[in-house]
Amino acid sequence: MSAAVGVVVGQELPELRIPITRTLIVAGAIASRDYQDVHHDTELARAKGSPDIFMNILTTNGLVGRFITDWAGPDAQILKLSIRLGAPNHPGDEMVLTGRVTGVRGTAADIEFTGRNRLGNHVTGTARVDLGQGVRQTVGERAGEGA
Repeated sequence: MSAAVGVVVGQELPELRIPITRTLIVAGAIASRDYQDVHHDTELARAKGSPDIFMNILTTNGLVGRFITDWAGPDAQILKLSIRLGAPNHPGDEMVLTGRVTGVRGTAADIEFTGRNRLGNHVTGTARVDLGQGVRQTVGERAGEGA
């Protein structure tokens, strides 16, 4: 039985609202070893033309992954993730992630998503997610590894 039973094209993912704090921006940059000053030093970010520090791409990737797996569940595996950055996330913003299912094949679902803040789209993209164990079990059975 497919883990994607009940998942249909057009299905909306539950909205995820993320407050963008200075701590989130700095911690995300440090955790991903991104020491660019625009992610932790307000004065240097302003000197480079930004109104404040801003979130790095790896933190955005992680938050998009959380958004998808919060919906898909603990057995899900993100198979492909493509993102495009737009307006920066600054301290005090709120990013609202929304998405919908655009395709279902076996246990895999294709997702289209957007993360918006007060300036517009911070991130847009697509993902393919395996919603369960079905695909991997089938491959193992064919290889003689059992169910």
